[in-house]
Amino acid sequence: MNLGALVSETRHPDSMALDTLSTLEMVRLFNQQDKLVPEAIASELPAVAAAIDRAAQALGAGGRLIYLGTGTSGRLGVLDASECPPTFGVPPDKVIGLIAGGPGALLKAVEGAEDDMALGERDLRHLQLTPADVVVGLAASGRTPYVLGALRYARTLGCATVAVSCNPDLPIAQAADIAISPVVGPEVLTGSTRMKSGTAQKLVLNMISTGAMVKLGKVYQNLMVDVKATNVKLRDRACRIVCEACGVDADRAKAALAQTDYDVKPAILMLLSGKSAAEAQAALRAHDGFLRAALADERT
Repeated sequence: MNLGALVSETRHPDSMALDTLSTLEMVRLFNQQDKLVPEAIASELPAVAAAIDRAAQALGAGGRLIYLGTGTSGRLGVLDASECPPTFGVPPDKVIGLIAGGPGALLKAVEGAEDDMALGERDLRHLQLTPADVVVGLAASGRTPYVLGALRYARTLGCATVAVSCNPDLPIAQAADIAISPVVGPEVLTGSTRMKSGTAQKLVLNMISTGAMVKLGKVYQNLMVDVKATNVKLRDRACRIVCEACGVDADRAKAALAQTDYDVKPAILMLLSGKSAAEAQAALRAHDGFLRAALADERT
């Protein structure tokens, strides 16, 4: 493959004199180009929605959401996965991020790892991949061997597969069930796909994980009601969530949360239904953790 012909590797005509610009001119150019990213993603929204549905289906059936990539793409997958437990209360082994070369590659490039097609398969084998899982391969170039090998292996097991890239119709897109390819165009700094391409991938991952968690009942209204209150900031957020959902003051919210060990959903259900903590928890279990469904049952 002629890598220089990839859209993400070509030179941008508007930044040929990048090294001569004033600082303000430079950041204006960066900002101008960054504005193109949401437009590129807009044309891919049906594919993003399909990926969300597949991820929610997999997670709801006991499977896992597995991100896999190299370099910036791999780091973004690990980042998104690591944010799911505190934000949505999912166990850390339900949304997983893999990067070629292992955890050390998060801080320092591991030479040659991204070119090893067999390594992608080996990393998935190490996770004991099953058909219940969904695998999301991330590669701005659309052709990274590590990602390609992983997606091909995942498909042999019958896993749902998604490819996220910033070049169209390339090998990882062809190896996946769902291809998400926001073409953001050449980078201001030629080939530096941590810029627009990285931003596009981050926005797509935000939508996939958040959308899947909404569909799994991890959100009530627009509140993160499965947040894990593991520090002072998150305990304060849990209190504010209960206040907002129930229209109560902080003292009442904290009193309810104290009875649920700062578990937000049963605290809300207690305040809105008059149930005890144990009754609220039982009602949520009966409705698979969907707070809106538990509240609707109370009102019928």
